[in-house]
Amino acid sequence: MFTEKNIQQIKAHGLSEAKVRAQLQIFKDGIPYANVVEAASVNNGIDLISEEEQQHFVNLFETEKDNLDLLKFVPASGAATRMFKFLHQFLENYKTDEDIDLFLQKEENVDLRTFFNSIDVFAFSGLVKEKLEEKYPDYVSFKKGKRYYLFVQEMLEETGLNFSNTPKGLVPFHKYGEDYVTAFGEQLYEAAFYATSNGTSNLHFTVSEDHEEKFKKRFDDVEHIVEKKTGVNFDISYSFQKKETDTIAATPENGIFLDQNSDLLFRPSGHGALLQNLNDVDADIVFIKNIDNVVSESYVETIAFQKKMLAGKLISVQQKIFGFVEKLHSENVSEETLREITSFIFEELNVQNIIVDKERLLKILERPIRICGVVENTGAPGGGPFLVEDKNGNLSYQIVEMSQIDIHNPEQKALVDMATHFNPVDLVCGIRDYKGVKYNLLEFSDPDTGFISNKSYQGKAIKALELPGLWNGAMANWNTIFVEVPLITFNPVKTVNDLLNEVHQPK
Repeated sequence: MFTEKNIQQIKAHGLSEAKVRAQLQIFKDGIPYANVVEAASVNNGIDLISEEEQQHFVNLFETEKDNLDLLKFVPASGAATRMFKFLHQFLENYKTDEDIDLFLQKEENVDLRTFFNSIDVFAFSGLVKEKLEEKYPDYVSFKKGKRYYLFVQEMLEETGLNFSNTPKGLVPFHKYGEDYVTAFGEQLYEAAFYATSNGTSNLHFTVSEDHEEKFKKRFDDVEHIVEKKTGVNFDISYSFQKKETDTIAATPENGIFLDQNSDLLFRPSGHGALLQNLNDVDADIVFIKNIDNVVSESYVETIAFQKKMLAGKLISVQQKIFGFVEKLHSENVSEETLREITSFIFEELNVQNIIVDKERLLKILERPIRICGVVENTGAPGGGPFLVEDKNGNLSYQIVEMSQIDIHNPEQKALVDMATHFNPVDLVCGIRDYKGVKYNLLEFSDPDTGFISNKSYQGKAIKALELPGLWNGAMANWNTIFVEVPLITFNPVKTVNDLLNEVHQPK
């Protein structure tokens, strides 16, 4: 099935023939859709915490934090290319002798119109213009269409600032006075407000191997600024998505895809591959947040309050779990205690169909736990909280991506349409057991929750396999609690125009 050359490729990727064959079998067998039973909603899988309780959890966190190892884990390997998709199309489609105003009036150019109408609002605008005036002393006298074209070219292309090939985390998002601040910088600043214990904030960024030195250089450039602003020291670590988490590409007919050199094609397997990276870190509490979900400094205290609230909720639940686990490990457990634990599991952890048995209760409690902030659904694309039935008939609340749901099934589509909340990737995780020993997180993943997508490679159609996503299938067997948080906590920059939103503008 594989040539000797193919086998060497497989080994070089840290994979085995058996594992690659198993991946190819998945293409043939397909991956079953998630069986969604109902959408989670407030008081039905989602906790709505009163202001008084929120303050209680914040106070609990503040009391406990200096006795805990805290870590902020930030997936940051993505390039900024997709942020600028409509600007790339502008460079392809616009001819500099065209009337720019007529061009921008076209219906399909609404995003361009917004961008150019607000061009001076973007933090990076001054940087781009400075470079242009160095290259073209007469730049300001050029026709508007040519100025716009050169501006975008200077922003995106390798001969200029090269934002297209820059990690999203290193694009200037905000500006304070003369200082340009990237998403990476804002993650540091924000971490000082909640992911800090005994004056030190620990952050771990998963980055592309090609970009590690760029992140390190940026940290060297801003370390003294952010430490002076916050009074906090920063300890930063990095990791890369591991090659052995790559998956093989298949032909549309589910065979082995070979490139022009008769080599196998391996592809990164989505953010689910980062479970390996998460499993390599160790802390009492891990905050997980995507690199582009940041706000300007004016709003950070509001964000930090919500993070501390979620962490306080985690501590509160963990204290109860650890107490129960200790009791269950003792020789004699009363029926009353078993009933108390069962009630807690049902009411607090939303686990159903519980068998009141010491060993089974321990199996439920001795798992990593995550408190997931969820926001009201505003129509943004992506996953959300649902009650899901697995192949053994067990019900559990899960974050489910839309790609996992068969929207051609009218019943499943109706449940999706009823969804009231959205997953903004706002997780606070407990990954240690009651003795302080870190769980092996790989043991709590559901391998049946990946998905297959159709892609292309050098103009040829291929099938790609994604591993169970980090916050859905990879954490499927964690204890999960959903908590409603305000919409202000969700501010991703999916397109450059998102930087025009209020939370990205200094007050």
